[in-house]
Amino acid sequence: MTLRQICPVYAGSLRASDAERDQVEAQLQHHYAVGRLTLPELEERAVAAYAARTREQLQDLLADLPGEAADQPAPPTRVIDSRLLIVLLCVSPPAALIYWLICQRAAHRRGSRPQAGEGEGAQTAST
Repeated sequence: MTLRQICPVYAGSLRASDAERDQVEAQLQHHYAVGRLTLPELEERAVAAYAARTREQLQDLLADLPGEAADQPAPPTRVIDSRLLIVLLCVSPPAALIYWLICQRAAHRRGSRPQAGEGEGAQTAST
């Protein structure tokens, strides 16, 4: 959550509150935890966050870091497990047809077509 989302009436010259400083420090710790900041950078920015007087100064500490949307991984694409499909074709062709139809229907709901792959390993490799 950015400072603009906390306070819709954002003005950089407005004084920052202790809660806003704490929130910026928590965001900096998150960026350190995922490897975007080194420990010295985290310490330097945390000190600057608590010394900041305005919201603009706080925003400047996060300006070169991605927002929350970049932290969320993209949903995995659905992959048809080709090994399972082959086994089902050999053992029970009607079950293979049902499996294939279910995968097609799920892909149609998401707006993409499933890709043939080698199970879960191919699913992670394709993302």
